Formats: sequence, structure tokens, C-alpha cells
Amino acid sequence: MIVWCAGESVNKPYRLGTWPKSWQVGKTWNVTLIVTEDCNLRCSYCYLCGKNRAHRMSLDTAIRGLELFLSQSDHHDSIILEFIGGEPFLEIDLLNEITEYWKFALLERRHKWLGNFRISISTNGILYDDERVQRWIRKNYELLSIGITIDGTKEKHDSTRVYPDGRGSYDDVARNVPLWVEQYPNASTKATFSPACIPSLCDSILNIWNLGIKEVAANVVFEDVWTESDVESYKAQLCVLADIIVQEGLWKEYNCTFFSDTIGRPQDPMENQNWCGAGKMMAVGTDGTLYPCLRFAQYSLANQPARTVGTLDTGIDLDRVRAFHSLTRYSQSPDECLECEVATGCAWCQGCNYDCAGTTTVFQRSLGLCEMHKARVAANEYYWRRLEEATGIRKVSGR
Repeated sequence: MIVWCAGESVNKPYRLGTWPKSWQVGKTWNVTLIVTEDCNLRCSYCYLCGKNRAHRMSLDTAIRGLELFLSQSDHHDSIILEFIGGEPFLEIDLLNEITEYWKFALLERRHKWLGNFRISISTNGILYDDERVQRWIRKNYELLSIGITIDGTKEKHDSTRVYPDGRGSYDDVARNVPLWVEQYPNASTKATFSPACIPSLCDSILNIWNLGIKEVAANVVFEDVWTESDVESYKAQLCVLADIIVQEGLWKEYNCTFFSDTIGRPQDPMENQNWCGAGKMMAVGTDGTLYPCLRFAQYSLANQPARTVGTLDTGIDLDRVRAFHSLTRYSQSPDECLECEVATGCAWCQGCNYDCAGTTTVFQRSLGLCEMHKARVAANEYYWRRLEEATGIRKVSGR
């Protein structure tokens, strides 16, 4: 743990660049109900390329999914139910019915997950102030983790997060942020940057902080869309942001995952776990098809057929799941990645790997982020150098 004390409270932990804390990390089964494939926005970078109004989950399918989860409870101490779309709040009445069934089922069975579960929602925020949504939030307040996505400045957000008719959605989202932050002061937002948005990266992060959102989980898109000029602009924007963070002491109060003290080291052979949890988690599609992650559902894939691991009728196909359990950094990374001097922190999405592969393998890692990762590492080195010069804070040795 990095600590700072120069002129401040002794032993207050340094935290900028850390990921928002997850509930019972390492002990919990993450499961997803895809309640709809529809959305009220058409974000330009969204990997859900097959959004539609036809595919909506029925209550019967949802209940059968919940019963499947309960049948697997011997293997998991706790559970996180994630509702996702599309936009999950389009199906708020269904969400209410599902959560009421779930709570009653746990209570009736005196189940070990009673009091040991959470409900997670990722929303675009458009419907957050809807009375039905707010009534559901009040009823389940302490069980909920809700993230609203806002992509930075109005200009940046409105260039990518648009309605079907092309109108920007920033104003409709921003008006709900104060209510969200009041209800969940420690909530985090996810900001995603595509090539067109890189020139406004610094202003975008600062604007999110100015809205009162202190936690920003930020990333660039995983797809192989990056040019040499994007890489240079990315590094430059991160360095400008680093200067402002250091000069204004923003590292004391705000967090952005673009900066980290754990990235940019050679790969440790002892750290061989897969980057993502595909296959260890479970997603139920609107029709009851089971997926290792929602990224393997057909509406999430541009180039490949859906990859399933069973259905609610036939159960979980362990043979299909087994391939995902054998995924490691070493089993899917080429030598150039394993031998890279700045390998740590170079991320991937398993579904994106699959969609970008020339075959139906899940063991072929996409290299679309390679140069962007190196740019981020260089900007991080600049940030830590500036921070140490200004405050004496430095990275922990060996990290």
C-alpha cells in the first residue's frame, strides 16, 4: 500500500488509479440476466451491435434462471445478480418481479445467500428518475450497486452516446447524476473512449469529477481500431491530465483507473490467471440460452456465431465450460506479449478476442490494445515522476 503524509493526515492511503472495490471479491459468483436486447440509446462504440426490440426476457425464463443459480449454490459462498440489456431499466416492472421472487425464494428456503447477495445494474441513466425505478431503488436500496455511464464532456458524450434519431443524451443523463450521487456517494462511472474521443480525454475526466463523481473506471475500446496518431494523442492527453492532477492535488480526492502503480512490468510467470472471468460467470439470454458471458451472445458479436454453454432446458454443459476454465495468460498470449517488458496491465476482453479471431477458438488473444497500452505505461511513468517530484510519493518498490 502506498501512503502519503507530507502535510496531511499520517498514513492516509494513496488510491488514485485503484479499481473501485468489489463486493466480496474472490468469493462471489457473478451471474447475469439479459432482460432485454433493446436500448433507448445507440452508442457508436457499443459492442452490442445487434440491439433489437424483439428479444425480451419473460418472467418464467427469469425464474428458471434463478432456480438454476440456486441449484449451483453449493459451489459459491455468495452471489451477485446483474441485470443488463440493452438498457435494463426499460424492463423495470420485470426487474421488480424478479427481485421479489428472488428474495422470497431465499427467505422461504433459509438459504445461505439470504443477506449474502447483491444486485448490480449498469444503466445509461436516462430513466433513473422514473418513479417506478426510484420506487424499486428505495425498496432494494442496500442490496444495489448501480452504475450510470457518462462519458465526460457534453461534446464528447453527445458525439457517441446518442438516441436512435441522432440526438445527444448528455443533458438527460447529467440531470440525474445529482440524485444518483446523493443516493450512492461512492458510486463509480464507466467512461469508454473510442478514437474520435481521445482528443477530449483530459477534459472528459475532469468534467466527470466536477459533476461530483469521484470514481471513474476508464478504458479505451478493445477493438483493433487504433492508429499511430491515436496512440500519440492518448499519451499526450494522459500527460496533460497527470500535470493537472499533480498541480491541483486531485489525487487526494479523486480516482481514475487510467493511472496505476501496478502496470508496466514484465509478466510474472506466477501471475497466470485469465484477465476476465468468462466461464466462471454465467449469463442467461432472453430465451434461456446460457453463455459464459454476455459478450458471447449473438447480439454482442459482429463476426462470430454465438458461443453457448447450455440452456435452461438442458442445463450447464460442463464440457463447453471447461475450455474457459483452462484459459490463462500463457495459454492464449503470443510470445511477443509474454516477453514484453511492460506486459502487466495490458487488458483484453475474452468476447472481443473470440469475435476478432479468424477461427472459433477462444485461445487467440487480440493484440488491438498493444500500442495503446504502451502509451498508457509511458504516461504513467510521467505521472509517477511528476508526483514524486511534487510530493515525495513514489511507487512501491517492485511494482
